[in-house]
Amino acid sequence: MKWLRRCLLLIVVLIALLLGWLFFGGGRRPTSVAMSAVTAATLHDPALIARGEYLATLGDCAGCHTAQGGARLAGGRSLPTPFGNIPVPNITPDRSTGLGDWSFEDFWQALHVGKGRHGELLYPAFSYTSYTKVTRDDALAIFAWLQSLPPVHQSAPSSTLDFPYSVRKSLAAWRALYFREGVFKPDPAQSAQWNRGAYLVQGLGHCNECHAARDSLGGTSGDQHLTGGQIPMQNWYAPDLSTRQNGGLQGWNAQDIVDLLKTGQSARGAAFGPMADVVATSTQHMSDDDLHAVATYLQSLPPRALSPEEPQLFNARAIVQQGEKVYTQHCADCHGKDGSGVASVYPPLDGNSSVTEPTGLNATRMVLLGGFAPATAANPRPYSMPSFAQQLSDSEVSAVVSYMRRSWTNKASVVRPEDVSRYRHTPID
Repeated sequence: MKWLRRCLLLIVVLIALLLGWLFFGGGRRPTSVAMSAVTAATLHDPALIARGEYLATLGDCAGCHTAQGGARLAGGRSLPTPFGNIPVPNITPDRSTGLGDWSFEDFWQALHVGKGRHGELLYPAFSYTSYTKVTRDDALAIFAWLQSLPPVHQSAPSSTLDFPYSVRKSLAAWRALYFREGVFKPDPAQSAQWNRGAYLVQGLGHCNECHAARDSLGGTSGDQHLTGGQIPMQNWYAPDLSTRQNGGLQGWNAQDIVDLLKTGQSARGAAFGPMADVVATSTQHMSDDDLHAVATYLQSLPPRALSPEEPQLFNARAIVQQGEKVYTQHCADCHGKDGSGVASVYPPLDGNSSVTEPTGLNATRMVLLGGFAPATAANPRPYSMPSFAQQLSDSEVSAVVSYMRRSWTNKASVVRPEDVSRYRHTPID
């Protein structure tokens, strides 16, 4: 199958190379007079810069554009993907390695159209598939703030993408399949709060980039909006975000969502893994109005169809019974015999989306490697989850995770020992 996929991709590349110049031109798109009328005085407006900083925080720009231990927003790292590593650019106003020579039109073209300063197609590791929904006014504010930062001279690392993904012109075919350009359009049938939440979730928040399944080409289909999916290369599952029947957040109310995004903790669960980073660097800084707007929008997501339970080809009951013993010995003191946890200290396991998500990946890796909730202004010293990788065997981890996934009100599938072994030896990026 891998060989067949590469052959098909090679055909796509050849077609894209023939048609690329016709549809996407190699040169830079001309700048209209109206679009180039952003003056230096505008970019130095303190109010605009302050708004841009807030919006860039909502977009979590630093989450990708800052290397561990490096200068803020100066790039210097690569994003691992199933297709190879993609360098993250410097977006400080350094003239030779950053955005110092960029005009606002250049920035708008990247954010809205997914094209670089010279018309080159950008790889969708940069989430322009979501950022295209950002308004021009908000893009201008973000650009003004970026231009106000101290410049940092730091070049991006080299790309290590495999062929044919290394051929930028091949992105023409990918874009035709997965990219729809267009600023967010408010729904007149919905409230202003709902529309604000939809704008943040679909655009700056780019939530669907993680919370939807990706196919073999790295794209998401139009009908998979916030329906949950495994995050490529990070070995975590981002849950379905619907709060309604069969949704990943079924039973969550608006305050639960607000609390999780603001503090990293809620009555229904806590943020761990990649979401803990998002809370720490982005969502905890959101205004209360924006937090409630996001919650309003997420609560409007439709109910989901009930997933058919997979047939069990082994003795699931025996695994769960063994898991109850492991749980009583290692877990019940913190999370309670009934899985209810301790409010604002130890998250509940009953009804917890990280426990019941379809793959069992999150709960398994939490038991193996432990977990760390984000430190936030509202919760500066959260409790962490210890690692049990050295204490529990694969069969014991399988048993206790399966017990948690099938006890109380949880009705998820069991996790097999061979799954635990695979997760145990897969690093977290």
